[in-house]
Amino acid sequence: MASRKKVIDLDTYSALDAYCISLNEYYKSLRRAGFSVDAAFWLITDPESFPSWILPVKPLEKIGDVPYDDDDED
Repeated sequence: MASRKKVIDLDTYSALDAYCISLNEYYKSLRRAGFSVDAAFWLITDPESFPSWILPVKPLEKIGDVPYDDDDED
């Protein structure tokens, strides 16, 4: 019988889990492409080296847009 691949349910992972999984896959891809361990590690620690589609979209921080409780206009 053929072995089955694990199916990943992305709804059960947090944003941090998805980010870490993406970093791991990026590192493994760099190693398969022939990068040395040091070069692959350097690339995964530099966020500007990531393709825009490889990592999950970061949530926008809207801290400045959230009104304070005491900002009610009476």
